[in-house]
Amino acid sequence: MSNQDREQVVEHVKTAYAEGRLDKFEFDDRLERAMTARVHGDLMPIMQELYGSRPAHPAPYPFTANAPSGAAYRDVRTDAGSDRLGAAAAHLLPLVGLFAIGPLILMLAAGKTSPYIRRHAVEALNFQLTLLAATVVLAITFVGAVLTPVLWIGGVVMSVIAGVAALGGGDFRYPWTLRMVK
Repeated sequence: MSNQDREQVVEHVKTAYAEGRLDKFEFDDRLERAMTARVHGDLMPIMQELYGSRPAHPAPYPFTANAPSGAAYRDVRTDAGSDRLGAAAAHLLPLVGLFAIGPLILMLAAGKTSPYIRRHAVEALNFQLTLLAATVVLAITFVGAVLTPVLWIGGVVMSVIAGVAALGGGDFRYPWTLRMVK
C-alpha cells in the first residue's frame, strides 16, 4: 500500500466533512484511521462508512475547471439510476411549483447518502434562490416588468437542460448564479 492510497481516502474524508456528512469527531476518527492504515483492508471500512456498498471513484477532481483543488464539490459520477433520477428531480421540481423547496428537500434527504444528488440539489437550490432574488429586485424597477418574464422563461429552459444533464449522469452549472448554499 502506498501513501497515495492513504491520500485518496483522506481526500474522500475531507470531502465528506466539507459537505457536512461527518461531524468533527467522525472526521478526526476517520482521518486518524486512514493515516495509520497499514494495508488496503484498513482503508476499505472507511470508504464503506462514507459511501455504503457503492464503489467510490479513486481520485476526485474539481467540479469545474476553475475550482480550487480544495473545493468542497467534487465531480462524483454515478452509475446508479436512482441517483441520476434524484439529481434530475432536484432541477425539475421547481417547474411544478416547488421553487426552492424541492431542491432543498432533496439536498437534506437524499444528499446525505449520495454526493451526486447533493451536488445537483445544491446547484438547483442556489439557482432558484438567485432567480427569486432577481425577481424581487427587478420588481421595483420599470425595466423589471420586461425582464422578469424573460428571466423566468430562461429559468425554465435552464432547469430542463440541467435535469437532462443530471439524467445522463453529467454535470451542469447554472450561469449567473450566486452560490450561497454550499
